Amino acid sequence: MMIALSIAPIFLLILTGYALRRGGIPSDEFWDLNDRLVYFVLMPALFFVRISTADLGEAGLGRFAIVLYAGFLAGVVIGLIGAVLLARGGAVGTSVMQGACRFNTFVALAVAEALYGAPGLQLAVLGAAVLVPGVNLIAISLFAVMLRPPGGGVARAAVRQLATNPLILAILAALGFNAAGIGAVPVLHETLSVLGQAALPIMLLCVGANLKLKGLRAEAGPMALAAFGKIVVFPAVILMTALALGLDPLSAQVALIYGALPTGVAAYTLARQLGGDAPLMAAMITMQTLLSFATMPLWLSLGERVFGV
Repeated sequence: MMIALSIAPIFLLILTGYALRRGGIPSDEFWDLNDRLVYFVLMPALFFVRISTADLGEAGLGRFAIVLYAGFLAGVVIGLIGAVLLARGGAVGTSVMQGACRFNTFVALAVAEALYGAPGLQLAVLGAAVLVPGVNLIAISLFAVMLRPPGGGVARAAVRQLATNPLILAILAALGFNAAGIGAVPVLHETLSVLGQAALPIMLLCVGANLKLKGLRAEAGPMALAAFGKIVVFPAVILMTALALGLDPLSAQVALIYGALPTGVAAYTLARQLGGDAPLMAAMITMQTLLSFATMPLWLSLGERVFGV
């Protein structure tokens, strides 16, 4: 119950964003511009500040990464199996693959901070640093394999996606900054920190603004397979792997947050730009976000009992 109450404001902000956009407040253009602001400015600022000054040599970070990728790769396998079982073509298959393994990083950061404060947020940012580059590389590579258009159009678009992704660029810059041992730079880090503080509430509103209830009844098979991979298999594998590796309780719980998340809105952008089934992807994102209102508290309550957070 306490977990549900703690993360309720996060889901209320998401629902508020949905209601505001459907009510035309203030305008569709406003929400589209805010999406770009979060993606290109606010989230990269948050990532850079947190990663560039983090202790990346701390014990357990390697096991944390293994746990996160174990869950992610399990989702990938379920998604690929689902795509084969459906035999519906590459575009639908790519959406099932993404729906089963991708996650909403923005919601992860908000939930981790709401439940575990600054230490939770720091771990969630490190989780994003570990996952975001690899997840994008694997997902985009699978697009190129599953669609295989003549002329290699998807492959070229995939490389362009990786090279221009602002979150990946911010993470790589922060890792370089961290490795150089420069530390916090006056003015620069303070400015980026202020921008980063604005990221979480704005991006939660934008997550809600991008939900699309229209079309949820379509394509029940692909949506169910993707939801099974993301909301059942992904967190279950994370929980078991964290226990097997003896991951510390807080790191294990933050990893479980990533497992319990709905698939992320970036999956829709990728589907639209690389030739996937974008309407199906939008329906998956909406359905999983709605389901996670109920399933996330259940998984996190189980995690607290198992890990002893």
